[in-house]
Amino acid sequence: MERLITFITAGFIAILTLPTHSIESEQFQKFSYEDIFDLEYAEDPQFSPKGDSIYYTRNSVDEVSDSRRANIWQITTDGKLHRQLTFGNFLNHSPRLSPNGNSLAFISTSSGSPQIHILELNNGQNHQISQLTMPPSNLQWSPDGMQIAFTTFVPESEKLPFQVPTPPKKAKWAPTPKFIDRNIYRIDSLGYLQKGYAQIFVVSLEGNKPHQLTSGKHNRIDSFTWSANGDSIYFSANIHLDHEIELLNSDIYRVEIKNQEVKQITERFGPDYFPQISPDGTKLAYLGFDDQRLGYHQDSLYIMELNSGGSYRIETVEDRSISSFKWLEDSNRIAYSYDDYGSTKIVIQKLGGEKSLITSDAGGSSLAFPGRPFYRVNFAVSKNADIAYLQANAQRPAELAFIHNGKIRTLTDLNGELIRRREMAKVKEINFKSRFDNRNIQGWIAYPPNFNRMKKYPLLLQIHGGPFYNYGPRFAAEVQLYAAAGYVVLYTNPRGSTSYGHEFANLIHHNYPGQDYDDLISGVDAVIAQEYIDEDQLFATGGSGGGTLTAWLIGKTNRFRAAVAAKPIINWESFVLTSDFSSYFTKYWFSAPPWEQPEEYRRRSPLTYVGNITTPTMLLTGEEDYRTPISETEQFYQALKLNKVDTAMVRLPNASHDIARKPSQLITKVASILYWFEHHKPDPNSPELANN
Repeated sequence: MERLITFITAGFIAILTLPTHSIESEQFQKFSYEDIFDLEYAEDPQFSPKGDSIYYTRNSVDEVSDSRRANIWQITTDGKLHRQLTFGNFLNHSPRLSPNGNSLAFISTSSGSPQIHILELNNGQNHQISQLTMPPSNLQWSPDGMQIAFTTFVPESEKLPFQVPTPPKKAKWAPTPKFIDRNIYRIDSLGYLQKGYAQIFVVSLEGNKPHQLTSGKHNRIDSFTWSANGDSIYFSANIHLDHEIELLNSDIYRVEIKNQEVKQITERFGPDYFPQISPDGTKLAYLGFDDQRLGYHQDSLYIMELNSGGSYRIETVEDRSISSFKWLEDSNRIAYSYDDYGSTKIVIQKLGGEKSLITSDAGGSSLAFPGRPFYRVNFAVSKNADIAYLQANAQRPAELAFIHNGKIRTLTDLNGELIRRREMAKVKEINFKSRFDNRNIQGWIAYPPNFNRMKKYPLLLQIHGGPFYNYGPRFAAEVQLYAAAGYVVLYTNPRGSTSYGHEFANLIHHNYPGQDYDDLISGVDAVIAQEYIDEDQLFATGGSGGGTLTAWLIGKTNRFRAAVAAKPIINWESFVLTSDFSSYFTKYWFSAPPWEQPEEYRRRSPLTYVGNITTPTMLLTGEEDYRTPISETEQFYQALKLNKVDTAMVRLPNASHDIARKPSQLITKVASILYWFEHHKPDPNSPELANN
């Protein structure tokens, strides 16, 4: 039988006919739009003090509210006990166990707004200890278990600097204007910013009024850690006077609990962040790099000896960026994660000594994350040096896993019931040479259910954004849906992708887009060479940087039957002056502002080559996207229309750069893309095809 799938977005109506089968007719069904609402994923594992239990957040989707819901669960490391600790259709997340293991602090929206709660594990009592006007984050217990430190936004007055007459009673004057004098005045997903800054607070378990520790203007406080004796907190922030211009120049500071005195601990041009105190209190580990104005820098791991104040860089894995780390109980070893050839690995390393690879299949998920195979890492370390982490898999969202003495045990099976009833796309790695310089390029192919090598299939090229990011063998709902619709899906890591070293990523430094085009085309040719692709049915899509590369691709070749550029950058001159972080893009992605190098901006803009385009092109962007503003999409749409190219624009209301944040938005995105490609497939009844 056939089913008509209809969606309506911003006045755009698409009807897509896809094959479907009832469960009576087949033992397995294809992965479908409705399955998005049934996916669950784990995140944020935390060990109990004894290391025999793991607390984690279990996320699911509420189909009615079209939003994420989360509750906290406990599972023993042998997998025998698995129980739910919080309940309700709320967001209960960020579990943090007290030092004695008797209480669990977490953030909950059960009262109507995010607040700090305490769950007494011995009797199950749950009580709220905050009444904040702004959401809290970064919960951390004090070493004595008597206080909790957190960050929250502190607004400032936004009075107009000039006076206007007071309107008479019942008058209907225009709204009060917004007076903006900051470099960064809006951020994607946050909208136009309220004046103010995030600060560190501490609150007692009795729920007294939180005490503010930090103050002043800064870029942001993004991480902190208690000192071993609890008399101070080390935090990372950019409090320099030029913090809105030099966005990355953060340092680590120490604030005293008693008098709020702040002292700077690190000093260099570049970010120092994510401080973590060693269990014995003598060392401070942190991440950072020396800023050289490159498009891509690799984060290194540093150790500061607190008694002397001296710091040094740890020789971790060669030529890879460290993404996260945890101290081990002996204060002489650190576990850290990094991406390597599209996979996320976890290593335990002795300070100044040997390294031990623990696992190569780490990953993670989020509500938006399952759409594409990006990386995201969550792991914890017990006092016994065991590891709890999220285990990546290309055919299902990440599950919670446990490592003891080198042996891996997958503890959860959150999506097993669903996945076992679905014919999921099989994913296989592919390696090929770039036609530009013969470099090896890595990618993955997702095959449609019941794939038959003797048949011919359409090929869908999925291009990642970033551009300094990577795809890998991880679950991706979008890829699974494309494969379920009958497409062979190719996704690759062209030059500029991370996990291949400093030099490979910076091949696109001040040269993006460029030869990454050759890498992508080489991947398409490599799959075609396997002789199961219909060369008359090549399609391309990508989002953000991937949308930019899609637009670049069709300006260089007419090989693709149709393309969908999601939230693309089309005109670098307009982009750097309308995006939320202009001061970053003009310094790191270009060597000068556009009025000093207009030719360079135009050379790298897809808009420059719009006259070459004949490929039918859809543009797909959120109307509240402040990262790659919808004005970029509108420019390209108008240019293509003027050039008489078959073009459509899908505008997603109330959507930011993260156009698939809600499950329904993810479904709309995929349905839009599949409609466009199905609409532009060759007519099977055409005389040309009939004669072949």
